[in-house]
Amino acid sequence: MPRVCLVTGASSGIGRAVAHVLAASGEILVLAARREQVTEEVAQECRDRGAASVTVCATDVIDDDAVARLVATTTAAYGRIDAVLHCAGLVTYGTFLDTDPADFDTVVDVNLKGAANVARHTLPVLREQGRGTLLLTGSLLGHVAVPEMTAYVVSKWGVRALARQLKIENADLPGVRIAYAAPGSVDTPIYDKALDDGGATSKPPPPVMSAEKVAGRIVRHLDAYRHELQTAATNNVVIAGFEIMPWVYDRAIGPAFRLLSRRS
Repeated sequence: MPRVCLVTGASSGIGRAVAHVLAASGEILVLAARREQVTEEVAQECRDRGAASVTVCATDVIDDDAVARLVATTTAAYGRIDAVLHCAGLVTYGTFLDTDPADFDTVVDVNLKGAANVARHTLPVLREQGRGTLLLTGSLLGHVAVPEMTAYVVSKWGVRALARQLKIENADLPGVRIAYAAPGSVDTPIYDKALDDGGATSKPPPPVMSAEKVAGRIVRHLDAYRHELQTAATNNVVIAGFEIMPWVYDRAIGPAFRLLSRRS
């Protein structure tokens, strides 16, 4: 029987690729994103790939009431939610002092508050069912620090903490699984859409993975036993350097990051 899968951030990047992977497995999809017209295009792509059913719900995850409506629409249509894959995200560049306060708030709201809103309204459904998976998409930058991305780093550390808290708080129901996935550098439009207060355009630093490859690993993680997934082996190398040799990491990361992640 196909699973009912709710995907946020489905209009582009990892969310779009996740929807494609799920569609190829014949799942029932509910796609949520702010841009309804673009998400409708993704929905047709998913139908063409074999999705059992696709519903589009225009949703801004910052809006708690909108997320509540999204979940209510899903349960009214299908009677259950088997998997929630939260992929919505936004980035800004610039030092903390250079970052416009409104941009800082927007990034934290989308990445962290959005994850909290999705969890707030989907977890009661999963708990009532006694089964289902909530997967929050974090980032390698939820484990390490880098210069000129403070808002994004703070928000993604928060997403990782949220996922770990939810795991503990829902351990009483073994059938309800909280999963967390941390992509490294991924080639997605998030860089083109960055709220850039740093005065330069940005690109994903190497090594870069395709959104499709990351999406495949995220979807497989739905059925994995472990809580956390690092989508690239190089993530663990970077994290080890950050934790074991912080004095070396702190001195090297600034020049390396600026060299590898800036277009101009």
